[in-house]
Amino acid sequence: MNVLFIGGSGVISAAAAELAVARGHKLTVLNRGESALRAVPDGAEVLTADVRDAAALGSVLGDRSFDVVVDFVAFTPEHVRADIAQFAGRAGQYLFISSASAYQKPPAALPVRESTPLHNPFWQYSRDKIACEDVLLAAYREQGFPVTIIRPSHTYDRTQIALLNGWTDIHRMRTGQPVVVHGDGTSLWTLTHSTDFAKALVGLFGRSQAIGDSFTITSDEYLPWDAIYAEYARAAGAPAPTIVHVSSDTMAAANPEWSGPLLGDRSHSVIFDNTKVKALVPDFVCSTPVALGFREAIAWYDAHPEQQVVDAVLNATLDRLVSAHSTLS
Repeated sequence: MNVLFIGGSGVISAAAAELAVARGHKLTVLNRGESALRAVPDGAEVLTADVRDAAALGSVLGDRSFDVVVDFVAFTPEHVRADIAQFAGRAGQYLFISSASAYQKPPAALPVRESTPLHNPFWQYSRDKIACEDVLLAAYREQGFPVTIIRPSHTYDRTQIALLNGWTDIHRMRTGQPVVVHGDGTSLWTLTHSTDFAKALVGLFGRSQAIGDSFTITSDEYLPWDAIYAEYARAAGAPAPTIVHVSSDTMAAANPEWSGPLLGDRSHSVIFDNTKVKALVPDFVCSTPVALGFREAIAWYDAHPEQQVVDAVLNATLDRLVSAHSTLS
C-alpha cells in the first residue's frame, strides 16, 4: 500500500515506519527535516515541510493520494481540521493517533475498553485529543472521512526511560539516592514497547472494518509503580531502590509540570482490554516485556553518555520531597 506518515521519527512512528517498510508498504515520511534520535528507515521516501503550513504542505504533496495516512503529530482540533481539508478525497484511510489518557480518569471500571467514556478533567493534552476525536468522527458521519482512531497508552523505546523523571531517576538509583513514587506505589500501569505497538498499528492499514472506529493498542502486561522502579533498578545494575511515597497532589503542587501526567494519567490504575484490535489483527502479540525493554534502554543510555542528563532543578525538587516525606532514620 501507498502510505504517508506525518511525523516519522517519534517513539511510535519510527517503529511503525520500520515495520511498514519491512512489510513491503511504499512509505513516504513527511517531517520538518530536523535531526532526530530515530532515523527514517532505508527505503522510505522523505518529504520536508512544516505540516502546520497548509500552502507548503500542499506544494510538497501536490496531487498525490494515499491508501493510508497516519498523523502522529496532530494534537488540537485545528490540526485535524487541516488534515481533513488536506486529505478528504485522497486518503483511503486516515489514522489519528489519540491517547489512552483520554479515557475516563479515574476509571469507573477496569479493564479499560473502547466503550469506556472519554473524560479527563485533569489534563489539557487529553481533553484536546478528545476534541480531535469529536471533530474527526463528525467528519466521518457527515462526509465519510475515513478515520480510524488509535489510542496508545504509555509507549516507549530504547531511547526513553519510562519513569516520571527519566534519566534523573536512574541516576538517583545508581548513586543510592531515594526516588519519589506517587501515591503508595501500588497503582497499576501498562507499558508498551514501540515495536509491539507497531504490529497492531501497521496491521490495521487498509482494514475497511476499522474505518469509523477506535482501537486501544497496548501491552497486556501491567505492573505496580514500585515494581516498575525496582525493574529499572535491576536493569541499571543498581541496588533495590529506596522509595519515598508522596501523594500525587503534593507532587503536582511541588512541580506543576507533573500535574497533567500524574493527576490525569499515572496516578490511576490502568489495565486495558485489547480484544477489539486483536480481532482485526490476530497476530498482534506483545513480545517485549518490560524486563527486556528496560535493559535495552539502559544499554542504549550507557552507550550514549551524552543522553545521560540529570535535571538539576528537578533533582532539587526531589530532594525536598524526600526530606519532607521520608520516614528513613
